Amino acid sequence: MRKIKTAKQMERHLKGMANHHRIEILLLVAKEDGITLDGIIETLNANPKTIGEHTRRLNQAGLINKKYKGKFVEHTLSPYGKIFVNFLKSFQQLQ
Repeated sequence: MRKIKTAKQMERHLKGMANHHRIEILLLVAKEDGITLDGIIETLNANPKTIGEHTRRLNQAGLINKKYKGKFVEHTLSPYGKIFVNFLKSFQQLQ
């Protein structure tokens, strides 16, 4: 039987994506699985320190996974990240 998440557990995920940069990162990682930090920075044309902090927070929230490959870090969506991306895409379509 599946355990129901508590409000506190759900809050962690929701706060993890509660920023426009983090939403952009989640959608980008969904589109380009395994994208590096440099790829994210270049695509979003954003400050490296800002993007580094946002990816760290997304990882802490359990929404993205980081895989170290030499000096690069690849980013993929976690199972929860995939659920949130589906939600974001459906929410984006509402008018």
